[in-house]
Order: sequence, then C-alpha cells, then structure tokens
Amino acid sequence: MIAVLDLGLAAAILAVAAWTLWVRSDFSAVVGFVSYGLLLALAWVRLGAIDVALTEAAIGAGATGFILLLAATRLRGGPGGVQPDVDAATPSRGQRWAIGVLCGIIGAALAAAMLALPEPAPSLAAEAARHLPELGVGNPITGVLMAYRGLDTLLEAVVVVFAVVAVWSMAPDDAWGQAPGPRFPAQHSGPLALLTRVLVPIGIVTGIYIAWVGADAPGGKFQGGTILAAMWVLAWVAGLAPMPSVTSAGLRWAVVAGPLTFLAVGLLGYVWAGGFLAYPPAFAKPLILAIEAAMTISVGAGLAMLVAGPPERPDQGRPGRRA
Repeated sequence: MIAVLDLGLAAAILAVAAWTLWVRSDFSAVVGFVSYGLLLALAWVRLGAIDVALTEAAIGAGATGFILLLAATRLRGGPGGVQPDVDAATPSRGQRWAIGVLCGIIGAALAAAMLALPEPAPSLAAEAARHLPELGVGNPITGVLMAYRGLDTLLEAVVVVFAVVAVWSMAPDDAWGQAPGPRFPAQHSGPLALLTRVLVPIGIVTGIYIAWVGADAPGGKFQGGTILAAMWVLAWVAGLAPMPSVTSAGLRWAVVAGPLTFLAVGLLGYVWAGGFLAYPPAFAKPLILAIEAAMTISVGAGLAMLVAGPPERPDQGRPGRRA
C-alpha cells in the first residue's frame, strides 16, 4: 500500500510539473508551481528529510509562490504594474524549441550523474554526527550549517541583505523613503479579515517554535523566519499591518541583525577558540541559539521585504477594495 502511495505521489509530481510548463495562463502556472512545491515537500517527508520538506513548503512553495503571483499581477497591469507588450514578451517557436532541447539535455545530464553515483554513496554524515555532542545540538542539519558549513550559511544570510538592498534600489527617486509595495485597504470583515485574525497569531507562535526547536529537531531559522514573513505578508495584504518606510531604523536593524550577530560571533572565535566561526565547547549551544534567534528575525524581515518589492508612492498602484 505504501509503495502504491509513493508511486502515486511521484506520478502527481511529474503530472503537475508538465501541466505547469504547458499551461498558457501565468496565474495558472503560478498555481501549478505552488502545487508542485507542496507535492515535493510531501516527497521529502517520505524520504525522511523533514528539514528539507519544511524549507520546500515554506520557501519553495510559499514565499516564492507569492512573489511570482505578485509579479504576475503587476505584469497584467495590476497594483503598481503596467501592461506589458505581449508580442515582445512572447518567445518565438524557435526559441521555445531551443529552450526545450536545452532543458532536456540538462535534465538528462543530471539523471545520468545521479545514476552514476557509487553505491553506497560517499558520505561524511557519520563523521559529522560523531562531533555533534561538542556543539550541544541534536539536529545534524543545524550542526552542519552552523559549524562545518558556517561560512556558507553566513554568506547566504548576507545574500538576503544584498537582495533587499537591490530590490529597494529599484524604487524611483520620488518614491524613496516610502513604504515598500502597494497600500492595501484595511479589511474589517470578510474571509480575508477572518483568515488574518485567526491564522496570524497561530503562525507567529508556530514560526517561533520551529525556529527554537531547530537546534535539536527538524526546523530552524530559515523555516521559522519564512513562516513569520508569511504572517507579516498576510497581515499586510489584509491592510492590518502596513509595511514601514525603508528609512525606518527598526526595519533596517531587523534585516541586518542576523548577519551582524553571525559575523560578530565568528570574529570572536579568533579570541576564544583560535579561528573564525569557531565555538568554545562550553558555550557552543548558547552561541548557536543566539545566532539562530537573530537570523530568524532577519530572514522574516528580509523575505517580507522581498515579497513587498521596492518602495512606492502612496498614490501609485493603489489596489481596489477586496471582499
């Protein structure tokens, strides 16, 4: 029975992926993309990779799906957008064939590389797990990300900050200093207002919990921060939590708090452990938890800013009232 369910899940993933590529409507393609991400999250759960499943559901399907949906709205002339030139935006038949052939070649090369892996595949998992007690964390994913690949994790955090700066830099001169994204009217009644008031408190508690347990169980800063960002975006769309100005000191500190804390702990490693991003065994877990807490705030604020987009004038792209 389990094998039948797994085969059905694999078939559904392939079917939704094909449908997403085939469909002509941009909104339908975004819906297919989000569905594809959720199905992939279920597949990762079946493979026992709970951390990857949480990341796929929160970032791959959730945050990325909302960004694509907002982009599709703007491309259609919605809030803050302009109607695109359809003829200029549509690729020719030759371009579509070339893209399809190139994607097929890349897919075949990836499949060949996966099939050519030795059995069993070489792994350092046992060696990494052996040193986990020195860090005081029970989740091997957190141990690897914060210790063995700490520099990579730090650079990923810095990339989010630079991405926010890049998005803000796209604002026109007369909109600088304003809040990011369009202004949504407050929803005092209706399904959106009810969903926001019920879901946001639960989501905030869930995001904090997932970030906190990440040291010893599946979860962590990226998953928890993404959930917090999603709750902020939901309240923003409902008009109940408007985005602050990009000149807000609190917002800027929230975006950079994680990377700054990570970098500070890394530099102090030279003093107390003899190397960059080195943790003294007696304080390894408290330091990792401090970094995770600051990173959760930065991931939440950064992703929310990426979803909202560049600053806009109050009279630019004001959406109509929603039911």
